Amino acid sequence: MVDSPSSHELPRSSNDNLLELNKDLERMIEEAENMSVQLTWMAYDMVVLRTRPELTDAIKQLEEAYHRCKYALDGDPDQKPEMDNTS
Repeated sequence: MVDSPSSHELPRSSNDNLLELNKDLERMIEEAENMSVQLTWMAYDMVVLRTRPELTDAIKQLEEAYHRCKYALDGDPDQKPEMDNTS
């Protein structure tokens, strides 16, 4: 029996499909791991904020300072800095 060219293409195509599938699965696993890390940090942050409520105020002050600095550097007329004179 003579080997036809199409019989040699099938394994190559199948091999390419398996390699592509493997790459896709590795990418999906990497994305799932990254999401898991992000969720872990979010949970950690929530626990810290609930156990130390003063951190919430400190974070708000840091955000306000960031916005004031950004406004001072960029001078964006559309965004006014949030001023909080409670400190």
